[in-house]
Amino acid sequence: MRLALSAAALCLSAGIAAAEDLKFANFMPPTHPYVAGAFQPFADMVAEKSGGALTVTLYSGGELGPGPVEQYSRVLDGVAELAVSLPGYTASTFPLTLVAELPGVLSTETGTADLWENIELFEPEYRRAILVSLWSSAPNVLYTRDTPVRSPEDIKGMKIRVPSRNTGLLVEAWGATPVSMPVSEIYNSIQTGVIDGAMIDTTATRAFRLGEVTKYLTMGMETTNSPFFILANRQAFNDLSEEDQNALREAGREASVLANETQLAVAADGVTAFAGMEGHEVIELSPEAAAAFDAAAAEVTAQVVAETGGDAQAIVDALKP
Repeated sequence: MRLALSAAALCLSAGIAAAEDLKFANFMPPTHPYVAGAFQPFADMVAEKSGGALTVTLYSGGELGPGPVEQYSRVLDGVAELAVSLPGYTASTFPLTLVAELPGVLSTETGTADLWENIELFEPEYRRAILVSLWSSAPNVLYTRDTPVRSPEDIKGMKIRVPSRNTGLLVEAWGATPVSMPVSEIYNSIQTGVIDGAMIDTTATRAFRLGEVTKYLTMGMETTNSPFFILANRQAFNDLSEEDQNALREAGREASVLANETQLAVAADGVTAFAGMEGHEVIELSPEAAAAFDAAAAEVTAQVVAETGGDAQAIVDALKP
């Protein structure tokens, strides 16, 4: 079966020039705000900009295979011509892109525009797949099940889910134990006590129902964000005409803006929704209360930039507000 699937994928990839439809693998459910806010508009823009030569069909909810971590492999293997994922799930492949997620590097309001104004700094990492879309997100904040967190002392010893290695370093610097897991596993892991909380942006209140399994939300400290991207299979892309390649790239850049706008709006609503739940508390740290968190965050940023090397410092200099 595995050989048959691989053969089918190779044949599809080789024949993409003759095909009108590109499969878009989305691990999120069809009800996720990104679908209506960015992914379907992206598909519509591809069709419009290509004059109908290209169409994009969304396969949501892991229809082409479950799990967000595997999305990158699905693009490389040709299971899908397009896929959305997070570079943090394959951190060793995208160290420069992940410099943009470090505390203090990107502005929440202008982050996506800043990424695209400096996109040439990231393109060398995309040799195996084509970067079609890239956007920043609202900051990752701390959801906790039973314990309010107002200082690093409060988080010590907790097991906290993290979306990437860099966020893991941050959580560790605060005194907690980072636990790497995809977003789809957070709800059950908090509910059953496998973890004590999660670092994720506040779209998770509704989109992943974290308001049902946590009581506290701590925000106001310098923290990471989680960039998202849409990638294309390189062979499939190369088989397109130059006009269709340009249509795909243009639609992808415009979709980056839509996705970021959607994400920030839903994240703001997530804070309001959490605050309105009975027995829940949003802890907005004052600058004085955030200072200890921020000092640790600055050390993590400096450490990762030094370890990454290459253009890492140039990326920080270009993006930092």
